[in-house]
This record gives sequence, C-alpha cells and structure tokens, in this order.
Amino acid sequence: MATGNAVQLSNKQQRNLTRLQAHDNARAARDGLASALNALEEKLNLPKRAARATARAKRKARQFADEQPGAALAVAVGVVTAVGVGVWLIVRANLDQ
Repeated sequence: MATGNAVQLSNKQQRNLTRLQAHDNARAARDGLASALNALEEKLNLPKRAARATARAKRKARQFADEQPGAALAVAVGVVTAVGVGVWLIVRANLDQ
C-alpha cells in the first residue's frame, strides 16, 4: 500500500511560508517598479537621448567618410554651398529693406 507523501505543515509553518511569499512578492513588485522608473527616465531624459543620437550620427559620418571619401567631400561642399547661399540671401533681403 502506498501512502501519500504530502507534508503536513503546522499553522506556524504555514504562516511563515505566507510571510516568505509576501516578502518575495514585495521584492518582485519593488524590482518591477524600479525597472519601470528606469525605463521612464531613459525615455524622458532628452539631453541624454540627444547626446546618444549625436554620437551615433558622428560615428556614421566618420564611417561614411572612411568608406567613401569622394562622396563625403561632395556632401561637405554641397552643405557649405547651401549654407553660404542661405546666408547670402538673408543678408541681401535685409539690405534691401
């Protein structure tokens, strides 16, 4: 005859087990709250995000310049020309007034 191997816990042992479970649940809730707050801080910290985006753009620009120096030079000349023409138009418009 096989008897069940169920462990009988006293009331004190059951209460202690419940306290341990509550402690574990509280720890899990604190960990969840901490991760949620970290995610919010990461999402709402605009200066940090801007710094990362700037660093990423610089890295891509350097990689592009290393891989295709002629095209990078053409882009630089185009940007300088566009800025120069824009400044010239603004100055000319202001001088005419």
